Amino acid sequence: MSTIPALDPQRTALLAMDFQNGIVGHVPDADALVERVGGAIADVRAAGGTIGYVRVAFTEDDWAAVPENNTSFSAVAAAKMLHHEEAATQIDARIAPEDGDIVVRKIRYGAGSTTDLHQQLRDRDIDTLILSGISTSGVVLSTLIDVADRDYRVYVLTDGVADSDPEVHRILVDKVFPSRAHLIDTTQLSELLKAA
Repeated sequence: MSTIPALDPQRTALLAMDFQNGIVGHVPDADALVERVGGAIADVRAAGGTIGYVRVAFTEDDWAAVPENNTSFSAVAAAKMLHHEEAATQIDARIAPEDGDIVVRKIRYGAGSTTDLHQQLRDRDIDTLILSGISTSGVVLSTLIDVADRDYRVYVLTDGVADSDPEVHRILVDKVFPSRAHLIDTTQLSELLKAA
């Protein structure tokens, strides 16, 4: 097993992705997941790191711009789901953003594909990302591939990601993610931050 590299909290951001009211309840043990991610957020904050929140939400113009050939989001647009002002698109209050946090609203799977996330990270001189999110096969996979290609140092918080399909989750975490990221759990994250 490869050694997990040290963290520099000043150059690190933990991304809490799609932890919003309309999504959290769709994964197993959602309350425990949110509690673990809340602990990780507190640890990163205490160490001087950055917290970034990503939510999926649409305006009327966003719905109108989704092409029919988009198999994932055309149904969302047709049903006028996930309006940006609805309670379903708001970040879970248990891990609510604080002043100074990064908050972006996306309209596709990846955290950076339809947002200014990467610019905000660059502006803060962040080169290391810790990914948490719902779902493993959606925002986490899409964002991981993108940020790995952008040469960030990437950690996936293995007990801070979840999917409605446990088998898909297992295959991604065990077989796909290790080639692109360092896999750590919340306990290991805490230890890395204490050692920084």
